[in-house]
Amino acid sequence: MFEIVILGVILLAVGYWATMFAMGRRDDVLHGKFVEDEPDTGPSLAMPPRPPARQVAAASPPSKDSLQTLLAVIKQDLNDAART
Repeated sequence: MFEIVILGVILLAVGYWATMFAMGRRDDVLHGKFVEDEPDTGPSLAMPPRPPARQVAAASPPSKDSLQTLLAVIKQDLNDAART
């Protein structure tokens, strides 16, 4: 009876190996490196809605200072988005 149980476990392992090999998961079969889920970072907080953008008159070209300020704001928004 013990031999039958051992033979059953071996046949189950061979069947699993053959299934993984046939499905193309050869790295898992050969090296045992299984794909791990990403760690749970907890509940994500929803971003508050942004107020509507103000329309700026396009009569005068933007100055260098306003462009630098705009660039700083964009960089800050990208950093905030990367953190969430």
